[in-house]
Amino acid sequence: MIGIIVAMDEELDALLKIFKLNKENELYGIKFLEGNINNRDVVIVKCGIGKVNASRTAQILIDNYKLDYVINVGVAGGLKDTKIGDLIVAERLVQHDFDLTKFNHELGYIPDIGVYIEASKKLVNECVKFGIKKGVIASGDIFVTDIDYSRMLENKFDCDAVEMEGAAIAQVCYLSDIDFIVVRSISDNPNSNNQMDFLQFLTSSSEKIANFISKLVK
Repeated sequence: MIGIIVAMDEELDALLKIFKLNKENELYGIKFLEGNINNRDVVIVKCGIGKVNASRTAQILIDNYKLDYVINVGVAGGLKDTKIGDLIVAERLVQHDFDLTKFNHELGYIPDIGVYIEASKKLVNECVKFGIKKGVIASGDIFVTDIDYSRMLENKFDCDAVEMEGAAIAQVCYLSDIDFIVVRSISDNPNSNNQMDFLQFLTSSSEKIANFISKLVK
């Protein structure tokens, strides 16, 4: 079975268009939708926004379903040369707001984890076969709009995208020894107006990634 985690209703709605629902299961107030995509058994869950929501949901999913792997999908802000509508699969992820620099650690360093969490090479390579760009995704409990901060992320972590859940889900999967990938569709680029871009392109970016997931799962 494949576990798919999204953060928002728009991302969920896009997946439901390619999903056949068989059963709805509620655990700790979270709805887990069991069914299939292209004849593959799948459970889809909306975690909500932010790292705590994401990690909580990922652990409940892993504890209650026998999963082959986890896919976290959704939208993200684009960094470097990424454009709205581009798809990015994370080769590795970092929590950019995890800060122990006062204790002589690098920004993003997590004890017993390190700075980066590596995604499944096999699954990343499957995405690359479809022409998806691989790169670095940064996560934090910040909706990044500041251009200077986005440049720092690019320079410090060589990031291609920034969002609010992926690296937290990656950490849970890593600690639970579950293969995972994080795939993002770019909905905006950090600037003073990217909230408008985000709202404008949220639905179309979500639909684009759902179409890709349909192909990938098959």
